[in-house]
Amino acid sequence: MSNAAHRSNRVLVVATIMLATFMVAIEATIVATAMPRIVGELGGFSYYSWVFSAFLLAQSTTTVIYGKLSDIFGRKPVLIGGILIFLVGSLLCGLAWSMMSLVLFRLLQGLGAGAIQPVTTTIIGDLFKLEERGRVQGFMATVWATSAVVGPLAGGIIVDNISWAWIFWINLPIGVISIIAFMLFLKEDVAHKQAKIDYLGSVLFSISIVALLVMLTETDASAWILLSLFAVFVVSGILFLAQERRAPEPIISIPLWSRRLIATSNAATLLAGMALIGLSTILPLYVQGVLGRSPLVAGFTLTMLVVGWPLAVMLSGRFYRAFGIQRTLRVGSLMFPFGACFLLFLTPDSSPIVAGAGSFFMGFGMGLISLTSIVLVQDSVEWSMRGSATSSIIFSRSLGNTLGATVLGAILNAGINHYAGGEAAAGLHAALNQPTGLSALAADPAIRAVFNAALHWSFWGVVVVAVLTFVTTWLIPVAHGRKSGGAAVASEATSH
Repeated sequence: MSNAAHRSNRVLVVATIMLATFMVAIEATIVATAMPRIVGELGGFSYYSWVFSAFLLAQSTTTVIYGKLSDIFGRKPVLIGGILIFLVGSLLCGLAWSMMSLVLFRLLQGLGAGAIQPVTTTIIGDLFKLEERGRVQGFMATVWATSAVVGPLAGGIIVDNISWAWIFWINLPIGVISIIAFMLFLKEDVAHKQAKIDYLGSVLFSISIVALLVMLTETDASAWILLSLFAVFVVSGILFLAQERRAPEPIISIPLWSRRLIATSNAATLLAGMALIGLSTILPLYVQGVLGRSPLVAGFTLTMLVVGWPLAVMLSGRFYRAFGIQRTLRVGSLMFPFGACFLLFLTPDSSPIVAGAGSFFMGFGMGLISLTSIVLVQDSVEWSMRGSATSSIIFSRSLGNTLGATVLGAILNAGINHYAGGEAAAGLHAALNQPTGLSALAADPAIRAVFNAALHWSFWGVVVVAVLTFVTTWLIPVAHGRKSGGAAVASEATSH
């Protein structure tokens, strides 16, 4: 019996995947818009950041686990199970009576969301040949782009006209339709086998990654808490590696993750995620606080990132046929540091167009790096390992986002403390915590100059990470001149 998903109903399956992806993609932006209203009604502002962190922690931690489960039990039951958990979490979030209860229900939401992106991406790898995948992934990229625009608008309309609970309950009809469509249209034959799930490995992996992510996101905690988290991360990580080496069905296959193609692809994706989150978090600060432009203009500069990414993905098929995958990957990776270098030339008198151009080129480069890494990794393994391999890429990007936000935020704070004295630095931090703080900074030439210099430290950090991404992509083994098919990459990957 074949382990490959049937290729029938592919258009309907892709449409359903886009619907399910949109449900998760819009969640971040729509919740961010509604949170001030939610805090106003529930109280508990101290838990504000944990409404986002709980969701992301659960989603990041379970990505790899769901990938492995989809290899054992098939894509459809794992995906539908993840959507059901997400919907239960969404229902309960709308019924939350306090910020603490909302955080717990967001954690449940994240546990379900962890299945959706890795498993749907794996299904695309099952259904489409390499040369077809670029166009399909282009559609997926437009879903994320659309959610970035629709989310804030929908969130504003919902909280202004009806209860904030509907920002969560709006997922219910979308999720139910997705489940029904997957049951009807996604056909797959999975060879049934006796499999022992590595529960201990799953628990140890979750403990280790949660400790790492909390340590990275809560950098203001006391030293003994951070040291305790680090100790938990190290000890549980060592126990996890020992467990995986002896488990018959490990959650993470050490030999698989050690393959040169998968290891280098994961490294490049992690670094790219670091650079991209740096751009997304720091560039709006510069456009508003130094250039003195409105939040709308700052949003436009990041919109160019959203334009460049899906455009590169949609053109990737043509690039593969014309130049081969190796040249496409390397030229795409060169666009990444090229776009980052635009940031270094920004001055208080620069046009936002310069910032937008840098965003576009970084987005274009990221589109080629991300898609090419996924298709190479998917083509290098058989069906029974494709879920694990795909989830490793998505997990690496998520971990890169967390690392990047922490590291580049620390660089920004170091720059502020370097260029401003104690009182000036405190004043600058205080201004940043005010709703109109960025516009006030732009109106004060002295503070504006300090902020400009400090942000350039972070820009240099983005450039360095982007260059490391470029270097790492050259280490990814790709058969020279390869344009289509999977055999060349498979032999290249398994030979290292």
